[in-house]
Amino acid sequence: MHLLVINWGETGIKVAQLILSFSILVVLHELGHFLPARWFGCRVEKFYLFFNPWFSLYKRKVGETEYGLGWIPFGGYVKIAGMIDESMDTEQMKQPAQPWEFRSKPAWQRLIIMLGGVTVNVLLAIVIFIGIAWKWGDTVLPPQNATYGLAADSLARSMGIQDGDVVTFVGKKAVEDERQVAADIIGQEATQITVQRNGQEVVLPVPNGMIKSLNSSLRASFTSIRFPFVADSFTKNATAYKYGIRKGDSLVAVNGTATPFFQDFQRIVRDQPGKTVQISVRRAGQLLTLPVVVDEKDGQGVIGVFPRSGDKLGLKLYTQHYSFAESVPAGMRRCKKTLSMYMTGLKQLFTGKANPNESVGSIVSFAKIFPGQWDWQSFWSLTAVFSIILAFMNVLPIPGLDGGHALFTIYEMITGRKPGDKFMEYAQIVGFVLLISLMIYALGLDIWRLIRG
Repeated sequence: MHLLVINWGETGIKVAQLILSFSILVVLHELGHFLPARWFGCRVEKFYLFFNPWFSLYKRKVGETEYGLGWIPFGGYVKIAGMIDESMDTEQMKQPAQPWEFRSKPAWQRLIIMLGGVTVNVLLAIVIFIGIAWKWGDTVLPPQNATYGLAADSLARSMGIQDGDVVTFVGKKAVEDERQVAADIIGQEATQITVQRNGQEVVLPVPNGMIKSLNSSLRASFTSIRFPFVADSFTKNATAYKYGIRKGDSLVAVNGTATPFFQDFQRIVRDQPGKTVQISVRRAGQLLTLPVVVDEKDGQGVIGVFPRSGDKLGLKLYTQHYSFAESVPAGMRRCKKTLSMYMTGLKQLFTGKANPNESVGSIVSFAKIFPGQWDWQSFWSLTAVFSIILAFMNVLPIPGLDGGHALFTIYEMITGRKPGDKFMEYAQIVGFVLLISLMIYALGLDIWRLIRG
């Protein structure tokens, strides 16, 4: 069972980032409901981070509102008086409407209150993307800087991509970052790509079913950036160091087969667990051959060696820096692109270009996306992406979500007829069951993936 080989140190860092990210998103989302509710004179009875059935980890009443911390880290809520929500407080709704209640307010005010959370999430994503552009800029590996070209995995080779190719166009759009080729194909639903091969342009069609294969979590590599394998550092108890490989060695062959690039070495050694292989290294102008026993646990085929990073080997990343004024449109473009990619991904779920069993996930999947070491740029980038996802999901016209409440309110504004409290109660129950079912399904998929490995 793969649960036994989890790196709990990295897992803890991932979970900590997830909790902090979602806490920021949830608090600000609920604040988006809380503030307009108070502005319009509604009484807010509770403001909670995380859900608190039966008991709370912390709670304190300030004025009319109880602020608290729940123990189930799946979200949060504000309880607004006179509103049928996830609290299902139907007893309050049986009493005559009071001026401070949500149901007593004009429809336009109720609509603003309901869409406040989504609005805050969109604005938050824009602000974060602007901040990222200003602080770190946009870093890419342009095609001309991919000195050694790409390494193609089996899926990429089935499409016609060869080791050493450089992808210059996806569809009709020029490639900006060689590291994002697979994402570009998926996002554009491209039907062809153009590669530079031995000084010539070659057009390769994207076969039917390729986008579905790329969407599979098992096909994350597709193409990687090729670079020579120069030993830079070693893991603790590294097999390679034990048998004589040292920092600065170039690993150039395995069992007599040339491995000019890191990926060539990987492909051979990962299929040799527990075996002794003859590794040729170039050291100070001399060629040495060292017998090395491959660790049976080394599924990556790198024998405990961290290769010298690509930027030290001629693969120069390019960073576009922005002034604050320039970062505003840059951040908004990134926000628009993120939303577009997410909507494309959802469409592909319903058109058969993505398998729900591989693409749908719970908070476990979200946690796995974070890096195993704390990195603020990655943290804020992922927080912005999750903020967009949270906004989009909440605006869907499903009872129990903000979009469902907004839909009924818009219906009321158009027809002049307000849905009855009993109808709203039943709709809330249906929406709640649908959402809980989806959460259980997604969590079940993640648990199965952990067990299956």
